[in-house]
Amino acid sequence: MEDKSYKIVLGCLAVILSFVQPMSFLHLIAIAVVALCVWYRRKILVLLRTLPRDIGFLKVLLRVKMDSEKFKKKNFTPASMLSVLARNRPNDAVLLYDEHVWTYKQLDEFSWQIAQYFHKMGFKQGDVVALLSTNRPEYAAFWIGLSRLGVVTALVNTSLRNMALEHSLNVVNTKAVVVSADLCEGICEIKKLIPGDCKLFKFCGADQSFDGACDDFIFLNPLLEREPLTPIEGLSPPSYDSELLYIYTSGTTGLPKAAIMKTSRYLGVVLAAVHLGQLTAKDRMYTPLPLYHSAGSIVGVGPAITHGLSCVLRGKFSASKYWENCAKYKCTVAQYIGEMCRYLLASPATQFDKKHQVEKMFGNGLKSNIWQNFLDRFAVPKVVEFYGSTEGNCSIVNYEGKVGAVGFLPNILPTFASPLALVKVNEQTGELIRSGKDNLCIRCEPGEPGMIIGKIKDSEASRQYHGYVDKSDSAKKVAHDVFEKGDKYFMSGDILVCDELGYLYFKDRTGDTFRWKGENVSTAEVENAITSAAGLRDACVYGVEILGTDGRAGMATIVDSDSTLDLDALAKSLARLIPSYAQPIFLRIAKNIDMTSTFKLKKIELQRDAFDPAKVNGDALYIRKGKLAHYEKLTPQLYQDILLGNIKF
Repeated sequence: MEDKSYKIVLGCLAVILSFVQPMSFLHLIAIAVVALCVWYRRKILVLLRTLPRDIGFLKVLLRVKMDSEKFKKKNFTPASMLSVLARNRPNDAVLLYDEHVWTYKQLDEFSWQIAQYFHKMGFKQGDVVALLSTNRPEYAAFWIGLSRLGVVTALVNTSLRNMALEHSLNVVNTKAVVVSADLCEGICEIKKLIPGDCKLFKFCGADQSFDGACDDFIFLNPLLEREPLTPIEGLSPPSYDSELLYIYTSGTTGLPKAAIMKTSRYLGVVLAAVHLGQLTAKDRMYTPLPLYHSAGSIVGVGPAITHGLSCVLRGKFSASKYWENCAKYKCTVAQYIGEMCRYLLASPATQFDKKHQVEKMFGNGLKSNIWQNFLDRFAVPKVVEFYGSTEGNCSIVNYEGKVGAVGFLPNILPTFASPLALVKVNEQTGELIRSGKDNLCIRCEPGEPGMIIGKIKDSEASRQYHGYVDKSDSAKKVAHDVFEKGDKYFMSGDILVCDELGYLYFKDRTGDTFRWKGENVSTAEVENAITSAAGLRDACVYGVEILGTDGRAGMATIVDSDSTLDLDALAKSLARLIPSYAQPIFLRIAKNIDMTSTFKLKKIELQRDAFDPAKVNGDALYIRKGKLAHYEKLTPQLYQDILLGNIKF
């Protein structure tokens, strides 16, 4: 943005002065105003440039706020809104799965059968039922039906086993577990660790045939078929402010935490998606995401059961079938998360790359280095990139399609009026940096990395912080006395950078940054460089300790399943893309890397293995010595030399 404002201002000054008597009061006022405009010309130009964006966004926020107030006044819940749609559009499709089509009437009636049965079994408001099921329409029916009783459903990650699964059930004090037929064995393995009064139920989806596993579980299908399809007489409905779901963090570090999702927040997120994405009842959403996470159950299914869209569910994500399925089901909206877009871009071209009706995509994690290539190849007109966490109140959105941005802070709002802020932190520890006699936090200037935080305000649904079931975990995420005494802010743990126009770019998670050669290294930035240089391969970057050195040396695990990675070309490319201190010292070449259910690469175990040849399960290790753009094999002898301090870094 070329700064020629001072010339314009001086011209205006000359015109103004020609109409004003010399030495008059107006003369002095005009000079003062023009001088201020010259002094703040850059900020004024930025404000003018971003004004249409900010006004449009504030209009959307106002609509969301007005709708939220209406929902609160009428005590709306997802279940009650589904029932209204079932009355008005009984035979319209709401959920599609494989060849099965569920109508609004069918979903509503089945959810009432679930409510009827569990009501007779004595379940009541405040009880918790854990749901462990693969994606299918019955998944939504179960939590909707239970919510009619005020029962909270804990959406358990289907990939968990043993200790992690036991923890997820016990941390929420679940009174029952409902499990789909294909996942019974996981519960059977830990049954002795579940309290004896916890009831165990199993069910078969319409696409399943039960094989008799875990015969001591209560088989729900024949029992639910006997129940009425109608509401329970005299039942008091749950409130707009009641707890609806427990949704677990992905567990990339430590055991999963159960985040509280209240009805008010669920509907607020749905409203934001509907208004920002300009979704209508004519849209059809493609959702290959797991329904035990908020992206699938809220952004994916939520608009369907509350606003009349239809939603296509898939059992799991498939890069080769993604666009084919979008075309088959005539989807107009599609979801992505994490590394999905990179996998789609790396997949072979098909006739469906552009032969689809998808007009917009919702998600988070689309990297800037593949953003434009993705849009060009798959002819997607619009991407709506979200940023946020299930438990937090720091939600932002990039609905304009600004390449690489995860959202923005409106320039039209003064800092004191904005509920979000970037503050300076120690990027390695996540500790807030404070200064001054009042020991308050420091706002970041444009270009300075900082943690995004959100002001906690109990009187507004969008600003509330409900945290986790474990209150000690919740307290750790709250900062007090941030900008003034007595205020409270949610700490996201994410490091972002804001540009001059207010656009925000993800940089790292606190703890994912490590220090080497006196410099902070962002693992996300190095991972982006590697995937660009190595043909969109999976890559995990982390810091490892070397005896006798300060900080942590960079190490990367790269997937090379077909053994075609050219390490010399990679080293030369990295030398061009990132500074020498950020280039990995060690490489681990693997056939695959474990991934979370939200398509994030797991790095904890890799970091523990470090560069020890005895721990890498046969994966090849390489080392870059000195400043040469070259990697050589890390032999056992070289490893011993490193431990003995014979190799200098």
